[in-house]
Amino acid sequence: MKAKRLRAGDTIGIVAPASPSEPAKVERAIKYINDIGYKVKAGKSIYRSRGYLAGEDELRAADINDMFADDEVRAVFCLRGGYGSQRILDLIDYKSIRNNPKIFMGYSDITALLNAIYQKCGLITFHGPMGGDFAGGLEKHSKRAMKYILESTDPIGELPNPVTPEVVEEGKGSGKLAGGNLSIVAASLGTPYEVDTRDKILILEDVFEEPYSIDRMLTQLKLAGKFKSAAGIILGDWGNTEPEEPEKSLSLEEVFEDIFKGLGKPVLKGLKIGHCKPKLTVPIGAEVSIDTCSKTVCILESAVE
Repeated sequence: MKAKRLRAGDTIGIVAPASPSEPAKVERAIKYINDIGYKVKAGKSIYRSRGYLAGEDELRAADINDMFADDEVRAVFCLRGGYGSQRILDLIDYKSIRNNPKIFMGYSDITALLNAIYQKCGLITFHGPMGGDFAGGLEKHSKRAMKYILESTDPIGELPNPVTPEVVEEGKGSGKLAGGNLSIVAASLGTPYEVDTRDKILILEDVFEEPYSIDRMLTQLKLAGKFKSAAGIILGDWGNTEPEEPEKSLSLEEVFEDIFKGLGKPVLKGLKIGHCKPKLTVPIGAEVSIDTCSKTVCILESAVE
């Protein structure tokens, strides 16, 4: 299922499913979205705060449900990640989302919602910029990539990665896109919202995690059979992952080699997906291909209609 494409003047609903943001940053994000040609409808959660959450679970979930049910709203953008999306997965009205398909976009902690909505509704969702990114203004590469994928009904084609990816394991593969933030993907195991990697191209990225922590989460996914069942792996951005004591640590490159070498599936590293600038927008649930010979990832269809 695909949402209708964005057009200039469309209304975008802004929600905060996870952690709160500073009001000044919220206002800058709204102004930026207005400046690039869209109207904004503010959810109740975007100005709320309850500890590390943007208000009560029921409020944050109701914001999402209300935006999907609102005929005025064409797309739903998330304000930020942090923590809290998993707490509301059981409160989302997936039937309403199936009946009112719309663009839904975020990343980091929002990974939980991106994959749950796709798996339960069949609706393509978008791993892409959030309010914090908009508040600072998207640089031109990120803005161009986002607007094209949300506004064009043409097959997207090769992802315009600004640097050449590195090959971790050779091969070619294709399948629907799944995944996102590694911590959230790992935390989904054993729940009704466990990320399905069967014949999928799995994206993984994270930030502020040391190599041992990334090793632990990747090993958990490996032992759960998530890599064996996948058609290929895309390793996105890994910012601020340097170990505190480098002399007592494996490097991140060594961790990736240990986990993925000999997998027999294509694994590419270094795509600008995740907590990074520039930031590519990618469609969870769309058909993609990965080819380590050409070091490319191609989206084989449009993500909207």
